[in-house]
Amino acid sequence: MPLRPAASSLIAMLLAGAALADEAPVQTVQVLGHYDTAVGSSNAASEGTVTAKLLANRPALRPAEMLEFVPGMIVTQHSGDGKANQYFLRGFNLDHGTDFATFVDGMPVNQPTHAHGHGYSDLNFLIPELVRRIDYRKGPYFASDGDFASAGSARLSLMDELPRGLAQLTLGEHGYRRALLAQPGGHWLGALELQGNDGPWVEPERLHKLNGWLRWSDNSERVQRSVTLMAYNARWNATDQIPARAALDRFASLDPSDGGRTQRVSLSAQQRVTLDDGDWRVSAYAIGSRLNLWSNFTYFLDDPVNGAQFEQAERRRTLGGEASRRWSFALAGRDGQLTLGAQARDDRLSPIGLYRTVQRERVATTQEQRVSQREFGVYGELATTWTPWLRSVAGLRFDHWQARADGLGSRSAHLPSPKLSLVFGPWQQTEAFVNWGTGFHSNDARGALAATDPAPPLVKSGGAELGLRSELVPG
Repeated sequence: MPLRPAASSLIAMLLAGAALADEAPVQTVQVLGHYDTAVGSSNAASEGTVTAKLLANRPALRPAEMLEFVPGMIVTQHSGDGKANQYFLRGFNLDHGTDFATFVDGMPVNQPTHAHGHGYSDLNFLIPELVRRIDYRKGPYFASDGDFASAGSARLSLMDELPRGLAQLTLGEHGYRRALLAQPGGHWLGALELQGNDGPWVEPERLHKLNGWLRWSDNSERVQRSVTLMAYNARWNATDQIPARAALDRFASLDPSDGGRTQRVSLSAQQRVTLDDGDWRVSAYAIGSRLNLWSNFTYFLDDPVNGAQFEQAERRRTLGGEASRRWSFALAGRDGQLTLGAQARDDRLSPIGLYRTVQRERVATTQEQRVSQREFGVYGELATTWTPWLRSVAGLRFDHWQARADGLGSRSAHLPSPKLSLVFGPWQQTEAFVNWGTGFHSNDARGALAATDPAPPLVKSGGAELGLRSELVPG
C-alpha cells in the first residue's frame, strides 16, 4: 500500500534527524567524588582512594597534611617546619614514619637507618597543588607493601598536566609567605615554590624553603610514562620543650641555635603498559639527600658550661626500583588475577653521625659510620572470584635484608609474609571483609650490627580486621 505524502515527509524528517544525531558530537559528563570507596573497588573496608577533587578543595598548612586525607590519620609537627612530621594512625604512634609506608610517584619516602629516626618520612618536598590522587591502605594485608607498612601505606600520584598555568601568592600572620608558579607546556610540567615562615616564637623560626619540579609525561590509551626531576632545600630554627620552672614565655627558647638544614634531589621514572590480559608496571629512582639537625633536650644539665646541644647528620644516596606483571584469566569457569612483582633499594650513608655541638659548631664526635643497606623483596598475589558473592585474595611476600657498617661488620636476614583476604557480597550494595596478614619493619643497621645485645634486623608484625562497606543508604 503506497504511503501518503504526509507520512512520507514524516519518515524523511525522522531519518534526517537520526543522521544529524549520528553526526553530532557526544558530550561526556564526568562526575568526580571525594573518595573512590565504592562497593567492589577494594579488598578491605579500610582501603580506598582520595580523588583530585577533594585534594583541590581542602587547603594544607604543611605538605605532609596531605596524609590526613587518609581516614583516621593525624599529622602533627614539632621542632620546626623543615623536619619530618609525626604521624598517628589506629592507635600507633608512628613517630616520623615507622610502620606507615609512604610513596611519591613510585619512590619510597621512608628512610631506613636514619640519623634522627628509623623510617624517617619527610614529605616537605611535596607541592600539594600538584598531587593527583592518594591510594591508601591500612594493615599488613597487601603483598606489594613491604618494609614500614605494618599500620598501612599511602601512594601519592602526581599531576601529569594542568589545564592552564598556575600562579599563587599567600601572605599570613607571623611572617608566613609562599609563592607558587606552575606552568604546563606540551608533555612538560614545571613548578617552583618559595616559602618562608617565622611562626609565633620569640626567636623567629626563619624557615626558608625552595622547591623545584620538572616533569615529562606521555600518555596514550595503552602506555603511560613519566620522568620527574625534583630538588628541595630548606633551613630553619626550632624550639624544643622548656622546663616550667624556667618561667619563660611558652613560645621562648633556651637555645635559639636549635634547628636544621635539609636537601633532597631525586630523578624518577615510571611506565605502565596495558595488555590484553593485564599490564606491566616498571619504576626506577635515584635520590640524594642530606640532613643536619641540631637539638638540645637537657640544655645545661649535662654540661653547665657548653650545654648539651647535639647534631644528628647524614648524607644519603638511594637507588631502587620496582617491576610487576598482572595477568587476568579464567580457569574452570572462575575469573582470576595473578600479580608477580619485585622491589629493590640500596641506601648508602657516607657518613651518618652523632656529634656534640655548641651553637651548631661541632666540638666532639659521639658516633660516626659509613653504612650500606640493601633490601630486596619479591611477592605474588592471586585474586579469585569463586562465586558471585565470594572472592579471595591470597598473597605471599619474601624479603631479604643486608647491611654493612664501618667497624661493626655485616649481617643479613630474611622474612616471609603471608596474606589473605576474603570478600563476601555484595548483597543489597553491601560487602563484608575478612583480612589477615603479617608484615614487618626493619631496624636501624647500627643497632642490628651492635656487638652487645644486637637488635633483630627484621621485626615481624601481624594484623587482622573485619570490615563492612555499604551503599544501601543513598548519599
